[in-house]
Parts: sequence; C-alpha cells; structure tokens
Amino acid sequence: MSSIVITNPIIWADVPDIDMIRVEDTFYMVSTSMHSMPGCPIMKSNNLKDWEIVNYVFDTIEDNDAHNLSDGKGIYGQGSWASSLRYHNGTYYVCFSCNDSQQFYIYRTLDIQHGTWERSVINGLLHDPGLLFDEDRVFVFSGNGNIYITELTADASEIKPDGIRQLLIEGEREGMGLRIEGCHAYKLNGYYYLFFIDWPRTGHGRRRELCYRSKELLGPYEHKVILDDDLGYHNKGVAQGGIIDTPIGEWFTFLFQDHDAVGRIPCVLPMSWEDGWPVIVNDGKAPISFEANLPESVSKPIVISDEFDYQENKLALNWQWNHNPDNKRWSVTARPGYLRLETSQITDRVVLARNTLTQRTEGPACSGKTVFDLSYMKAGDHAGLVALQSGYGTVGVQAEDNGERYVVMGINRGDGGMETVEKHRYEESQIHVKINFDFRDSIDLAYFYYSTDGLEWTQIGRPLQMRYTLDHFMGYRIGLYNYATKQPGGYVDFDYFRYSKSIEEKGI
Repeated sequence: MSSIVITNPIIWADVPDIDMIRVEDTFYMVSTSMHSMPGCPIMKSNNLKDWEIVNYVFDTIEDNDAHNLSDGKGIYGQGSWASSLRYHNGTYYVCFSCNDSQQFYIYRTLDIQHGTWERSVINGLLHDPGLLFDEDRVFVFSGNGNIYITELTADASEIKPDGIRQLLIEGEREGMGLRIEGCHAYKLNGYYYLFFIDWPRTGHGRRRELCYRSKELLGPYEHKVILDDDLGYHNKGVAQGGIIDTPIGEWFTFLFQDHDAVGRIPCVLPMSWEDGWPVIVNDGKAPISFEANLPESVSKPIVISDEFDYQENKLALNWQWNHNPDNKRWSVTARPGYLRLETSQITDRVVLARNTLTQRTEGPACSGKTVFDLSYMKAGDHAGLVALQSGYGTVGVQAEDNGERYVVMGINRGDGGMETVEKHRYEESQIHVKINFDFRDSIDLAYFYYSTDGLEWTQIGRPLQMRYTLDHFMGYRIGLYNYATKQPGGYVDFDYFRYSKSIEEKGI
C-alpha cells in the first residue's frame, strides 16, 4: 500500500467533538452540530485525511418554539452535543444529549450513508456520552468531573431497569479549570480504555488528553496524560477524542483544537502501544505532518459553491439551516436556478431570522459571495450575507417604507439587535455582496463588500473583529438570509453562492 502525508488539521473548519469508527476499510466520523439543521453530520473517508459529508442523523431534533427560533432565544449553544458513534452487529448507533430539552437521544440505522435513522429518547442528560458495546451488554459513560456508567438494554433503546448505573470515576479537583469529560470508551486486549479531556490551571495551563484503563469494567482505573501539546499554536491544547486503527493494524488518535473564531478543528495523530498504554508517535508531541500507510483518495470539499441548479427541492449536504427551517418558505425549484427565501415571522435581528442558510467558514482564509434579486422585497425587509456567530456582521439590502433601498453593513450592537455601521442608497434591482474571512494566526477579521456588477467592489462598514463566544459555541459560518421587520411575504432570489478558500491580500 502506498503511503500518504496527513497534515493537521485534517479539516480547517468547525468540526468539533468528533468521534470516528472504521467498518472494513471505510472510516466514518460524526461531530457536534448544535443549532444547525440537519444535524450530526456523517462524514466518510478512506484515509483519515480526505473527508466528505454523506448523511445526517436527523433533519430536526424537536419541533418547538426554541428550535423554530420563535421563543426570542433559540437553542444557541445547545442542541446536539458531543455525539458518540458506534457500529455493532450490522447496526450503526449515534447518541447524544441536548441541554435545552434535558434529554438523551439514541439513533440507529442499518445504512449509515443512505439510510434513515430510528430514534429513542430517554429523559435526563448523559453528558458527553461514550457508547460501549461489550459482548451482549451496552454501556454509556458520561459526566463532567464525576464520570458515571449507565447500562442500556441490548438494543440500546432505553436504560436497563436492573442494569448498572453508578459513579465510576472521580476526576482530579485540585488546580483544575475543567475536570475530565468527553468520554470515548473501548475494550481492547483485556482492558477497558476511557479517554477524556481536562484543563488544568497549573503547568502549561491548556487542554490535554488523558487515558484511563482497567481490566475490570467497574475499576479501579489508573490513568496517564497521553498528550499535552498545542501544535505550536497559541497554547491551544489538542485534546478530546479517541483512537482508531487501520485495516493493517496501524493506530491513530483523533482530537480537536480550539482555533478561535474559525471554530474547533479536527486533528489526527499517529499512535502506538507501550505496556498497554497509548503513546503518541512523536516523542509525545503532536506532529503537524506525518506519513501513514493509507491509500490516496479524491478530496471532496466541506464547503461548496452552489449555482442552485436543482431538479428537486433538496439542497446539497454541505448546507445547514440555522435552527429548524420553515420548509414552506424556501425553494430551489420555484424559480429554477435560484434559491428563493421568503420572509415569515417578524424579527429585528438576523440571529432570530428563520431560514438562514449556512455553511462553515475555513482557515486560513476564505471568501463567499452571492447576487440576489431585490424586486419582491417588502418595506422593512433585510436580506444579504451574514458572518454568523453571536458577534455577527451582515452586508445586504434594507427596504424602506418609501420604496427606497439601502445597502447596509451591520453588526450585533450588544443585545443581539443590529447596529447599522454604514449605509448607502441603492437603486439597482439586484446586488452582489461578499464577505472575506481572514483567520490567519487568529487575526479573525471579516471584511464586507457590495457591487452592482460583481467586478468592481466597494468595501462598506468596518472590518468585524470575530470572536468565538460560548453563547453560540460554534465557529463563524457564512449564511444567506432574508427577514421581515414589519410584514411577512416578501422574498428574494439568490442566483448563486460562490466560495473560495483564499482572499486577495487587500481584503478584496
């Protein structure tokens, strides 16, 4: 088998809380998606380097005011957290908890790439679950600081009435900012292995990866720190994940690293075993690049351009809605070759607007642009492109009561509502808008532009200082939006979305 070079991060975008499995010679990965719908993206790879999105576990989790952005708050920073992915006796399983619903969800399918998922719901949280199939028994390891073991029924659909449910491990308390969490559980060569992240205030003072092991399910467990490294990046620890092997028996660990505004980015590191402990193959340091005995593969983009040329009303898998969409208010077939977004509920801010259609942004820099038809906007409507996080920035068109339109650059004024930074009167029937994202060395600046012809661009407003904040708990996304502040029913037609993994040096 020919070797390949794997370079970290394997995806320079927000793909956090990853879990991986291998089925024969194919690797699958799931990650946290929180308030983005559809959710729990399933990615596929033949070599741990080149990943493509092949499915989602669910279209929506719940149909309620919070998930529909109708409660004035939404589920930002909540939704699906830290999913666990496993394959057992021909069935694929994904489980996670939702802080907003205070429930634990378990999904099952026979076809991870094309199948639909059957779900079970258990009241209560099992925080950051690690699912383990141990012969004919099923366990979930969960918790923060105090780690619990909960036994499920054989079909993993509910808590086993007479099964094990107890405290298993108490993580260190002294000098800890974050105690152990994010469990990934395995049974190998007579040992139970549990992998965790923690974050001490002492030493390097960064996130690190720990492994606990025991020959008995209920312990006692001994543990070691297996990685305390930042890939040379601002003391941002590489941690929280598990382990995976290849068909020829090589081992790797998969983890992620905080990269400020772009989000939490996944990494893969070579690993070996010494005295029954996992060891990072690089003197315990995380390598930026290394060789692996895995096949070459065609790289598929995680973020795509889209001409909206669809034969049916179904979007490419790269797109996700911000919260649940209102499926009656969008279409890629009503006007062939265009994405139509029609306004529905009244709001005064983009973070509460339904049917904002998003993709990830990518480092070290990227750019997205679109052109849309303004002809059917109603007074009070706002439409355009958003750099989406709590500290958002927008560039688009605002329709006024007197029929005039303005191109506006706006930001979160501090309470979620939009502060207009700059506005220009605009008289054309369509407009081109663009956002450039610069994540190099965490400079984290976004620049906003508009154009009448898509050739000559005018910068508007000021660069947005992007910040990753925990109220959204997600890296910046780029989104197409249209919302009404006065009356529903107006619409705009987006002709395309064009994406580039680079920007010109002057931000244009």
